[in-house]
Amino acid sequence: MKTFKAAWEIKQNWQLLFPLIGLGSLGYSAFKISSLLPFSELYIILPVSIVVFYVLLKIVLFAIGKLESKWIVKQRWELIRIFIVFAITGSSSVLVGRPIIKWLGITQDNLYPLLYWILFITISLFFYQVLLILIGWVFGQFQFFWSFEKKMLRRFGLGRFFND
Repeated sequence: MKTFKAAWEIKQNWQLLFPLIGLGSLGYSAFKISSLLPFSELYIILPVSIVVFYVLLKIVLFAIGKLESKWIVKQRWELIRIFIVFAITGSSSVLVGRPIIKWLGITQDNLYPLLYWILFITISLFFYQVLLILIGWVFGQFQFFWSFEKKMLRRFGLGRFFND
């Protein structure tokens, strides 16, 4: 445990919460992906879930390694917290966008499918921007996500609204 704490620069026990949430979320995702197989037997899904978990873990650790030098954080465990915020925000923006588009009366039945998906992605992207700041603030990473948001909006051509 000491080597794990040292590797992730964890100084206090409460900081272990974020690696645990990350591993739990990764395990759940691996199980859900494995459940998409045409087999419903648990003795098949569980071993496949373990393999998928391992592959996902390797991908996440690779991404953290690549982004560690790019993203400026005080301690390495904060990278896990940032990944959790991105995961929650991505899912939440779709969950918020879906009822909004239904409220507007837009469905795949009354609109050309390509246009429907363009509108759905646009609405979800708008809520993604808002939720990224809000969820980042809840997880104590407001400054990181505010800087990230400004950079993203500049790429969308909206940089004239930020003067720093």
